[in-house]
Amino acid sequence: MMSTGEMRRVTAINNGTVIDHVPAGAALAVLRMLGISGDRSSPISLVMNVPSSKHGRKDIIKVEDRELTQDELDRLALIAPKASVAIIRSYSVAEKREVSIGSELVNIASCTFSNCITINPREPQDHRLTVVSGDPIELRCRYCGRPQDMDELIDNLL
Repeated sequence: MMSTGEMRRVTAINNGTVIDHVPAGAALAVLRMLGISGDRSSPISLVMNVPSSKHGRKDIIKVEDRELTQDELDRLALIAPKASVAIIRSYSVAEKREVSIGSELVNIASCTFSNCITINPREPQDHRLTVVSGDPIELRCRYCGRPQDMDELIDNLL
């Protein structure tokens, strides 16, 4: 029999996605970024601020009956660049997907500067953000050069 310290905090899921190693306290931002709210018919499990041997503390998200797309993984990299994502099918890990942030993000989020050319509908431009630093994440708009506020950027995801 498992001791209290060894018991699972959240039950296994049949099909869906497990996002592990989310920075402590960032799980709600991940759910917002993915457009997941409490009005879903499928369960969502959220464990916040649990001990992690790699990161000290972490959040874990389990979303039943949904597999993340590559676009969603690219967006996830903005909030949780060290996250691990497992796709679950029939209670087993069917595949692991990588979260990574490249040197430039194209059409992931729009610039947070209201006068940037990328916001002007008469001169359509791809939304390009240059990754200045990966840890911590620091982004600049390729066109106007403005540094991006990460909290605002989450609201500007495309």
